[in-house]
Amino acid sequence: MNYYISDLHLFHEGCIKFDNRPFSSMAEMHQVIKEKWNSKITNGDRVYILGDMSLKGKNEDLIAYVSTLKGHKILIQGNHDDLSDYRYRQLFDEVCDYKEIHDSYEGKNYDIVLCHYPIFSWKKMGRGAVLLYGHTHNSAEDDYYQKCLSDMVDNDCRHLQNADVMAINVGCMKPWIDYEPKSLKEILEYYSFFTNSLVVQ
Repeated sequence: MNYYISDLHLFHEGCIKFDNRPFSSMAEMHQVIKEKWNSKITNGDRVYILGDMSLKGKNEDLIAYVSTLKGHKILIQGNHDDLSDYRYRQLFDEVCDYKEIHDSYEGKNYDIVLCHYPIFSWKKMGRGAVLLYGHTHNSAEDDYYQKCLSDMVDNDCRHLQNADVMAINVGCMKPWIDYEPKSLKEILEYYSFFTNSLVVQ
């Protein structure tokens, strides 16, 4: 099974205040994330982390913590990821800047584009491909990005081919992610519920 999450910002002291995260301390955040993660993920699952797993990679506590998270971890590198410590780099099955994969939901196959950063055009964006991204957290920047995509649809931009555009922020602080890796099924259903956007075709 594939799961997705972004912008955990482990051991990044400022992230709780920045995102207004519902934790009183970093220790509490780390405990909740680990409990949710390991109660759901098996060692046979793949977890795609769409960037900003942490602030620093040269941290003994970070290395010890990430080593206890179950599953095959694939890191789509973000602007805060520091992989200069080889021991930390070895905790990931793969590290890349961008990735295209396939996933399925209720018998339908999906092309999935994975990138830490929101992008305005991606492969098969007008033919049902889903962009999963992070980076923008809960911000005006993310609102503006989503509005731009909506405006592209409204103005019949040539790459859209009259299809619904699906670009979903999988930052851990989003209510449809809620600090745990989510499957494509969960993402599409929860995103639709929380945003009243029809993304399941």
